[in-house]
Amino acid sequence: MARISEVPGYSGVPVSDDGISARGVSRSFGAVRAVEHMDFHAPAGKVTALIGPNGAGKTTLLLMLASLLAPDEGTISVGGLDPLRHRAQVRRRLGWMPDTLGVWESLTAREILTQMARFYRLPAGGLGQRVAAMLERVRLDDLADQPARVLSRGQQQRLSLARALIHDPSVLLLDEPASGLDPGSRVELRTMLRQLAAEGKAVVVSSHVLSELDEIADGAVFVNRGRTVRQQSTAEAAAAGRRYAISGSDPAALAAGLTALGMAFRVEDGRRPGVSLVLNNDGDAERLLRDLVLAGVGIISFAPASGALEETYMNLEGERQ
Repeated sequence: MARISEVPGYSGVPVSDDGISARGVSRSFGAVRAVEHMDFHAPAGKVTALIGPNGAGKTTLLLMLASLLAPDEGTISVGGLDPLRHRAQVRRRLGWMPDTLGVWESLTAREILTQMARFYRLPAGGLGQRVAAMLERVRLDDLADQPARVLSRGQQQRLSLARALIHDPSVLLLDEPASGLDPGSRVELRTMLRQLAAEGKAVVVSSHVLSELDEIADGAVFVNRGRTVRQQSTAEAAAAGRRYAISGSDPAALAAGLTALGMAFRVEDGRRPGVSLVLNNDGDAERLLRDLVLAGVGIISFAPASGALEETYMNLEGERQ
């Protein structure tokens, strides 16, 4: 697949090597303190996940990063530029995908992208080619001349992504991009986001689907109650250990085998009864599986019960409670 900037008739915006950062940003809505002294950094060439519970301040932060809200305090930098002083240049570098498509539902997909391209003053000579290429990339070329209101939720999400990418931004901000997508489209989204990062873009993804973020993100910023509570690479999250789920042909024998090996575990009731326990790394998992098999325990399944980022999130939630 060609780089977006190689689409005929379009020169593109130079890709920033600085990504996007926020330092000590705060924002209130009346008496509600939505974001309070929050720090955030998403480097160029990486996918950064923004993770937190509902009401944590994620969307407010994204709106400030997108220059759609001004912070009450703190600073934001997009490729070294301050959105308050260089709003036009910053917006040319930013691609913003909100969690819903928004306005213009009476316009066709082609008309929406054409109008967005004009807003960004893309070269008129290659504008039609650019729009057609983006529609093909998000698999909407067959629906290009249908009103946006007749598109399904997943199709509207793909159109929203195309709208965010139309001007080849160096920073991409995505709020729940997988919402409404079918499994096949989710896989395509993961592949596309990894490619965009490989092209040097800073990609920020806010999502509640934590299991998928392990396959997409290089790192994560965890927020809660308007504050940054942890910044962590995916590799660091994986190295911190995670919970594994194990089921055996004889649950009693499995429990006895783990007890004999000195492993602390908890019994899990579900469709397939089993146990779960925390292991520090893949090496520990490999050794435990080998020891159980050598002890004659019949193993039916042995796999991580959650992703590495999900494990960090659940641990943070446990600490908060």
